[in-house]
Amino acid sequence: MNFIDELTLGFKANANAENAKYMQDYMRGLFTFYGLKTNDRRAIFKEACLNHKQEIKTSCRDIALKLYETEKREYHYCAIELLIKELKKKFVKDDIILIEHLIVTHSWWDSVDTISKYLLGVYLQQFPEETENVINRFSDSDNMWLNRSAIIFQLGYKKDTIEDILFTQSLKHKHSNEFFIQKAIGRALREYGKTNPQAVRDFVTKAGLKPLSAREALKNL
Repeated sequence: MNFIDELTLGFKANANAENAKYMQDYMRGLFTFYGLKTNDRRAIFKEACLNHKQEIKTSCRDIALKLYETEKREYHYCAIELLIKELKKKFVKDDIILIEHLIVTHSWWDSVDTISKYLLGVYLQQFPEETENVINRFSDSDNMWLNRSAIIFQLGYKKDTIEDILFTQSLKHKHSNEFFIQKAIGRALREYGKTNPQAVRDFVTKAGLKPLSAREALKNL
């Protein structure tokens, strides 16, 4: 039995149809679920990881891609968490291809935000020389989720936030009518405001952001 087979057995054994319907409705019918609560899913995932350490060590990228080919949303979450666990400080430059694939596949805020912060953001900390090229390419894309990832990838950078990139991306997309872009701008600025509140206040005052972005940026400041 391989890693994915064990994961599947655990998911099926603990499936909850009532929870699954609630989750599917919450996600606007975009995905189907086994109906596992986060703690239950992670317990099954952890056990499978312990039982298949060598397979994961040698094939985590392939496993993640196979998980992302499946229908149930729980598999997608596991794919992302597997890569976060296995690739930290172990990225190779070509991993940006994998990261981009995950962002544009089965895209919704729950997956994209996690990928942006914990995969894209951490990848670019390992390869800072790639930041300008990657972020400009994602930002110029017609794919809204790549745009969002270019705005929020520095969540968690704190004092290491590249202020120029954050403010440039916010200005570049400030006229967008996309709810998820407006929210991303506000969220990224609000997060940086925990480190440099005055810089965020000054920026929002002058930037002419959409009301939603401005409200989100200044929340709790």
